[in-house]
Amino acid sequence: MVIGHRGASGLRPEHTESAYRLACRQGVDAVEPDAVVTRDGVLVVRHENEISGTTDVADHPEFADRRTTKTVDGVELTGWFTEDFDWAELAILRSRERLPEVRPDNREFDGREPILRLSDVLAIIDEESAALDRGIGVVLEVKHAQYFSALGHRFEELLPPVLTESGWADRRERLVIECFELGILERLRAEGLAADFVFLLEHAGAGADEVAREAAGGPAAASYAWYRSDAGLDALTGRVAGISVDTCDLVRVGPDGAAEASDLVQRAHARGLTVFTWTLRPENRFLATPFRTGEASDPGAARAWGDWRAAFGAIVRTGVDGIFVDHPELGAEAARLS
Repeated sequence: MVIGHRGASGLRPEHTESAYRLACRQGVDAVEPDAVVTRDGVLVVRHENEISGTTDVADHPEFADRRTTKTVDGVELTGWFTEDFDWAELAILRSRERLPEVRPDNREFDGREPILRLSDVLAIIDEESAALDRGIGVVLEVKHAQYFSALGHRFEELLPPVLTESGWADRRERLVIECFELGILERLRAEGLAADFVFLLEHAGAGADEVAREAAGGPAAASYAWYRSDAGLDALTGRVAGISVDTCDLVRVGPDGAAEASDLVQRAHARGLTVFTWTLRPENRFLATPFRTGEASDPGAARAWGDWRAAFGAIVRTGVDGIFVDHPELGAEAARLS
């Protein structure tokens, strides 16, 4: 399964209409929008709720006084946050390339397109599915559920109406909902949403909901690493359809400097869990050392493409069920070559 990560974000600014439409036309099986919340409870698609790196908000003097510092899931951030804006205000802003130093060509598209609501993305996928005569899926990531819940914005209340109104409430075969927090997945599942639920696992750390529960005097937070253990996978069986992990947890660099595949996929499959992985990108900056090319001293080495075919192939050969890609055409090629 090839999943367009925030659309075709290697070729257009992420989470824009053009990025999603291009991903569909380059053959993805699904696209992945990230959902965050506005002050008036609208679900919009942004990589994070802090939007200074993905929009032109800093160029709007009328919003200058909303620049602030907050702690989100234990990380202190300074900038502008979606929850401090109504949807009508965010609609004024225009999108920008999030990684301009790595993908300078994408800056050509800066300022051309607005922020999208989740409902807008679902409508785009419906249009592209009809035009291409195939059912394109959506892998929806719920962002910072614990954080937003503390502000009174509960995804278990906000998401079902959007899916119902968009006609996506009964498309289990095409809808996956994922999050780095297990609690919101269980609450959404209890709401009866027709979707597969996938638990996202960072390489290190623990879910923000479990950390908050521990801080309030509850049980110790289980680490993401523990959830990748046999005991952790056992604990997830029957609660989620699968897991989604960093590529480094599938293919790592061994003591001799060569790439080594882990057995995580096999152990998860033995328990009936599917496995996705994120994010396959061709640039040296994002590739494991064995797959990088060129001289590290070259100023352009980080954004130059390395041996992505070998890197992607090593991931696909682990037996993983789905790959998140920024360049859909490369993901499609890797899937064919496997």
